[in-house]
Amino acid sequence: MGGPVLDIAAQPECSEADRSVLRDRLAAVRRQTEALAVELTPEDQAIQSMPDVSPTKWHLAHTTWFFETFLLCRFADRYRVFDANFAYLFNSYYEAVGPRHPRPQRGLLSRPSAPRIADYRDCVSAAMDRLIERADGATWAAAAPLIELGIHHEQQHQELILMDIKHVFSVNPLLPAYRTPLPGLARMAAAPPPDWVAFAGGLDAVGHDGAGFAFDNETPRHKVWLDPFRLAARPVTCGEYLAFIGDCGYRCAEFWLSDGWATVQQQGWEAPLYWCRDGQDWSIFTLSGPRALRPDEPVCHVSFYEADAFTKWAGRRLPTEAEWEVAARLAPSRGNLADSRRYHPAPDAASGDAALPLRQMIGDVWEWTASPYIPYPRFRAAPGAVGEYNGKFMSGQMVLRGGAAVTPADHIRTTYRNFFPPSARWAFSGLRLAEDA
Repeated sequence: MGGPVLDIAAQPECSEADRSVLRDRLAAVRRQTEALAVELTPEDQAIQSMPDVSPTKWHLAHTTWFFETFLLCRFADRYRVFDANFAYLFNSYYEAVGPRHPRPQRGLLSRPSAPRIADYRDCVSAAMDRLIERADGATWAAAAPLIELGIHHEQQHQELILMDIKHVFSVNPLLPAYRTPLPGLARMAAAPPPDWVAFAGGLDAVGHDGAGFAFDNETPRHKVWLDPFRLAARPVTCGEYLAFIGDCGYRCAEFWLSDGWATVQQQGWEAPLYWCRDGQDWSIFTLSGPRALRPDEPVCHVSFYEADAFTKWAGRRLPTEAEWEVAARLAPSRGNLADSRRYHPAPDAASGDAALPLRQMIGDVWEWTASPYIPYPRFRAAPGAVGEYNGKFMSGQMVLRGGAAVTPADHIRTTYRNFFPPSARWAFSGLRLAEDA
């Protein structure tokens, strides 16, 4: 998952009264990360199924290393690092902090063990609690924004834990389930065609408005001009995507960007990731194991190349991220996110509700946009090592919006800019159609 970083200078100062709130929130987020791993065996937690996937225990250690490196080593008097080797093993890509173990080789780390990493987490969490309690006023003012950043960073890795273990289990011939399925929804043959919502366009503003937390790539807020456009009321469904497959969508080069068509040929794509066909029947692999495909739920695990090809086949286009953000103001601010514990996109439950013209903008699937991941006008990366987490990735990636069924509910905003390479499919990514009005 892309990793934006806090523009510390743009955040409001944290008062002394914020200490207990931030301490409790940090503890809750740390517990939630550990809860995601509790049903996994030590063997589950050690596997790296492809270079983009990291083992669960690596995520548990890396998020701990973040607090140790950027908070405890800087602000906690007499703190001694838990293990000096961990700086090399669990640094992700912070060049300024020092050398690091190669990302594609994280699955080779049989040591440290999962219990050793659990001890590491306990040690650092206890030290963070002491730091928050004992820091003087000046130290607290400097540390609090970094603690908030670390909380949101850990929530990003909560989503990655679910994304990554899904891929790990999908390549196991036993197709194990991460969790038992929740009570099922009534099966539908297909979703009705989507309504369309029109927007007049004109001069508007997008980006974070300065209230509350945001990553630096959401800033600065700036003006945009939008021509009139329309958005589909809901994301594209599996049933609609099946029609694209049935119409030889993966065999017709005219729908595909050149790099996308080359990827289809090289990797043998015939359907979204985790789809499997047995004769005329389709199944999908989920975090609750394999099951029959539901034609009424949002299509998920498609790359930008696949999303773009579908829009061309459908005679539409993807929205720009500015169009998406402006439109999202009409949508509910919450949806099917990780707190539902479904961990899978759900069908549109409000179809035909005139009070909800746009649905599923938040949650279910990250929605690809037509916008490349580049800096906003006047953007400046945060100073120091933490600034590496975001600005240096603003090339060769595309923006997604809205969160997914594995995104923590208190982590998402309509201004949130996620980003992935255009060929990435293991994220919970889907699409919504747009067109010029």
